[in-house]
Amino acid sequence: MTEPQHEDRPHLPGPSLYPIGFAAGVACILVGLIVNPTLIAPIGAAIAIVFGFLWARDATMDYRREPEPIEPERREAPLTAPPIPADRGEAAMPAPEPGERFPRSRFLEASTLGLGAVIGGLVTVPVVGFMVVPAFKGQGYPDVDLGPLDNFPEGKWLITTFYMHPEAGNVSRRTAYIRNNGQLNGEPSFTIISNRCAHLGCPVQPNGPVQPGDKKQVTPGEKGQKVTLVPTIPAGGFGCPCHGGQYDPEGNRTAGPPVRALDRYQYAVVNGHLVLGKPFSVAHVDGEGKNAKIHAYKLAGPGQHIDGWEQILYPIQPPH
Repeated sequence: MTEPQHEDRPHLPGPSLYPIGFAAGVACILVGLIVNPTLIAPIGAAIAIVFGFLWARDATMDYRREPEPIEPERREAPLTAPPIPADRGEAAMPAPEPGERFPRSRFLEASTLGLGAVIGGLVTVPVVGFMVVPAFKGQGYPDVDLGPLDNFPEGKWLITTFYMHPEAGNVSRRTAYIRNNGQLNGEPSFTIISNRCAHLGCPVQPNGPVQPGDKKQVTPGEKGQKVTLVPTIPAGGFGCPCHGGQYDPEGNRTAGPPVRALDRYQYAVVNGHLVLGKPFSVAHVDGEGKNAKIHAYKLAGPGQHIDGWEQILYPIQPPH
């Protein structure tokens, strides 16, 4: 049986594994520059050079061969017999048989693409990880030791200033208004209100006298942490000096543009110390002191509604 002729088809180079080796070398270089530039990167460079040379030599093999002699074309004399009609006689060429189900070229093509995707993933994931992870690492709200419970007299409000991240210095300074509510079910109860206005985030102030002469500074165990306690009497609640937002002593909005109550902080008592936790948003508060019922929600940004039909306008909360 005669094989089909392919002289008219363009000649293509056969599949090669050299590009895969070259890509692996490049991947080793990129990973080595991040992980270990003195060891892995030189190994990757050596692999890339070797396979790059072999790939180039294989690709230029046809150009380096000596041309084969071309024989002159020979044509046979035309036939004098009349041509046979197309519907008579034997077929000029037998019907082609089905080829291989999984030819070698297709297997190598799929292998090259698959390994390329794996190498691309191995290169991309570490690079993207090193770019993205540091932005999220160490974020959030750490627990803050505010000092012994004796520093918080029962029924008294204190303007409490502290560092959220002591190592960052003044840029992490925060202020909260803290009142010791006494015992509730055998446990200390505190009201801890954030000074961030629920309108645009301006710092709210006590609507009452501040007693800076009784200022106390505490240095808990954490390095660099300084807690300042200043007594105040916010009989008229709290007010925002920026846009006139007003709040009662429990943080409920009473006037102005704020859309909800002031945010609050979670807390815990650990070894006789008051430890500040994560902040959370508050729609409103029923009652007061240790008997207050707090309608708490996940922390939201200033100006965002957290209850009512308006909350559908803020379906995705930004990270905090």
